[in-house]
Amino acid sequence: MSRVPAQLPLGIGLRDDATFENFLPAENASLVERLIHQCEQDGEPYVYLWGAPGTGRTHLLQAACHAASDADKRALYLPLAELGHFPPLMLEDIERLDLVAIDDLELVIGRKRWEEALFHAFNRLRDAGKRLVIAAQASPRQLPVKLPDLASRLSWGVTFHVQPLDDAGRLDALKLRASLRGMKLPDDVARYILHRGPRELGELCRTLETLDQASLSAQRKLTIPFVKKALDW
Repeated sequence: MSRVPAQLPLGIGLRDDATFENFLPAENASLVERLIHQCEQDGEPYVYLWGAPGTGRTHLLQAACHAASDADKRALYLPLAELGHFPPLMLEDIERLDLVAIDDLELVIGRKRWEEALFHAFNRLRDAGKRLVIAAQASPRQLPVKLPDLASRLSWGVTFHVQPLDDAGRLDALKLRASLRGMKLPDDVARYILHRGPRELGELCRTLETLDQASLSAQRKLTIPFVKKALDW
């Protein structure tokens, strides 16, 4: 079976770097462990995770899809921020997949057609013994769900509140990403990037990609003066 995760015809896929290996668990260690084991026969069939933007919800969903694919299972990532304005036709027959990851759930809550489609998809996945992971900005009880049956389903399974990293954790996460890219990132440079760069970790990692390319192109080590020049700070 192909190890490439199932993708939508719209071309929405997964970031290559969205893996469990380059996600710093910190206070989310139990969540990461649960997601890693989700595709196993005795793993939790349904996991719901919620948290503020920038806490790594999307990264974790995509990492789960990568892990499922590496285990020779078919996975599908559905970012409703990009798909929610379409009719929910992509939910048809998803029980043929092994894992479905639905992101940005709150964006379709309150819309009758979507709520009904999600309810039926949930039931089909459960009956087929497949896995489902959902991410949103709010917990199931905080979502203004109109369909009572869907509200009930969303409260099943295991719910995790994704905890944000503190400054020390963000520093460790940045150094982890740099290490996995083969970059030598001195502590003073990492602290400068955190102080001067964007707060959102995903944006910080994209800044790191830019620096990696600039460093390779210029054949220069990462220093604060070089970072200032490369990023025009």
